[in-house]
Amino acid sequence: MPSNEQRRATAKRKLERQLANRAQRARRRKQLTVAGSILGVIVVAAAGVGIYYLTRGEGKDTRSDTVAGSSAPVAPAPSARAKPAMVTCSYADSAKPADKQVSKPTRTEVPTTGDKAQTVSLSVDTSQGSLGLTLNNAESPCTVNSFVSLVSQGYFDNSPCHRMTAIDGLKVLQCGDPTGSGTGGPGYQFADEYPADQYAPGDPAAQEKISYKRGTIAMANAGPGTNGSQFFLVYQDSQLPPLYTIFGKVDDSSMATLDKIAKIGEDNSNGPGDGKPKQPVTIQSVRVD
Repeated sequence: MPSNEQRRATAKRKLERQLANRAQRARRRKQLTVAGSILGVIVVAAAGVGIYYLTRGEGKDTRSDTVAGSSAPVAPAPSARAKPAMVTCSYADSAKPADKQVSKPTRTEVPTTGDKAQTVSLSVDTSQGSLGLTLNNAESPCTVNSFVSLVSQGYFDNSPCHRMTAIDGLKVLQCGDPTGSGTGGPGYQFADEYPADQYAPGDPAAQEKISYKRGTIAMANAGPGTNGSQFFLVYQDSQLPPLYTIFGKVDDSSMATLDKIAKIGEDNSNGPGDGKPKQPVTIQSVRVD
């Protein structure tokens, strides 16, 4: 029969084991919490890289939006609301000067009705083939007005398409920066249009992704109201918050050229699935048909 001293020693060892087990469990919980926090930071950072140039825009590098890496179903773009017959556009100086000498659009009163005011057709000659674009003036008149003004001044001529993505959820070719750096612009900026103008300020729905369909032409930006000259062509359905102005589409007959460019791929210079086109894509000239 154990003595009192032996019983006390046994109880002491049992208590020590219990305390050691509790301490070990506490350490594990702390390790899991720290690991979870690190993983969260990594996920957020990776998602931010996914939209790097779309929000880098012209002279600003902000990575607040998270758009890549999701295969969940997304809503289609909302139906466009009818615009007034005449829209007044405003083009303000941007903080960064123009990277290629160009003037602001001289026309600020833009009609949206009538056969000639609904759409504008463009022909784009690139080093990888020709592209036909149809711009939707009725939906995004100030954007189309600016784009046509830049075309008429030869702004896009001999400029590179500086970004190609093959990220899950973001498959675009980005152009419109004469410097090829991803920060260039025309020295002015203007407000967002369709589909951003479908949402009230602060509407949480504006942060939810929608589908930017294959063939869509949309403006890149560095935040609300910072549209300039950079734009992207969607070669495969992509998911983005509705914060990037849609202003036209690539003609069906020209999608083969865009597919060819996409098939060549990108150089991963910005990370896997994100970089410059492996073969240079240069906009040689653009003209209004």
